[in-house]
Amino acid sequence: MAHPPKKLIAAGVAVVALAVWWVVRPHGERPPLFTGYVTAQNIYMAAPVAGTVTQVSVARGQRVEAGAPLFRIDPVSLTARADQASAQIGQSQAQLSAQQAEAARAAAAVAVAQAEADRAAGDLSRYQAANAEKAGSVAGQQIDQARAAATAALRQRDAARAELAAASARMEAGRAALASSRAGLTDARRQVAQLAATAPVAARVENVMYQGGEWAAANTPVVSLVPDSQIKVRFYAPQSQVRAYGPGTTVAIACDGCASGMTARVDFVAARPEYTPPVIYSLATRDKLVFLIEAVPSDPRALTVGQPIDVSPAP
Repeated sequence: MAHPPKKLIAAGVAVVALAVWWVVRPHGERPPLFTGYVTAQNIYMAAPVAGTVTQVSVARGQRVEAGAPLFRIDPVSLTARADQASAQIGQSQAQLSAQQAEAARAAAAVAVAQAEADRAAGDLSRYQAANAEKAGSVAGQQIDQARAAATAALRQRDAARAELAAASARMEAGRAALASSRAGLTDARRQVAQLAATAPVAARVENVMYQGGEWAAANTPVVSLVPDSQIKVRFYAPQSQVRAYGPGTTVAIACDGCASGMTARVDFVAARPEYTPPVIYSLATRDKLVFLIEAVPSDPRALTVGQPIDVSPAP
C-alpha cells in the first residue's frame, strides 16, 4: 500500500493549523453598536380665525422650502374688518380734530378770564390803597363793587380752567381712540396676511388635514410640517458608556438604504436614567440602566421619521 508523500502531509497539517489560528485568533474589542430611531418635532400651521379653506398648495410627503405657500383661508370677513377699522380711523381723526379745536378755544377763554381777573384785582387794590391813604377818598359802595367784580372774575377764570381741563381730557380720550383704531387696523391686516400661510422653514409636509372648500376653525392645524432642523436620531447608551457621548460628540449612523458615511452630532443627553426592559433595580441588573441621547444628523433629508438607525462611535 502506497503512503502519501511527506510533503503532502506537511501541507495538510499547515492548512489545519492556519484554520485553527483563524478561528481562535484575537479579534480585539469591537466598538459598541446601539440601535435607535429617527424622531422629529412637528410644526402645525393654522389660521388665526375660522374660515373656508380656499386653496391648499401642498400634498403629503412633499418637500417645501422656507416661504413656500401652504394654504389660504377665505379673507372676506377679515377684509371687511380691516375696512371697518380704516373707516373708524377716519372718524377718530375727525373727532380728535374737533376736540383739539375745542381745547384751543378753552385755553383762549382761560387767558381772557385770567386777564379780567387780574384787571379786577388791580382795581380793587387801587381803591383800597387810596382809601387807606386818605379815608373817604373812595366811596365804600365803589370798593364793594370792585370787590364783587374781582370775585366774579376769579369765578369766571376758575370755570374757564375747569372747561379747559375737561376739553384736554376729551382730547386725550380722542387720541387714545385714534391709537386704538390704528391698532385694530394693523391687527386686521396682520390677520389677513396670516390667512395665506407659508412654510417658516425648510420641511417635509407630513399631513394635510383640510382640503379646499372645507371649513377650518380658528387655530386649528391645516397642515403639519416636519422641519429639517427638528429631525434627530434618538438612541440609548448604557450607564457605563454614556460619558463617551456628551453633547458635541460626533457619532456614525447607518440605516437600510442610506448612503454610507453619515454622521450625527449629539446635542442632548438625558439627566435621568431609565430601564430597558423595566426591571427592579439592583446591583445585579444595573447594566440595564440606560440614558436617552439625541443627535442631529448631518443629512436630515435622507432620513424618515420612525426609521431604525444603527449608531456607533465615529471613526
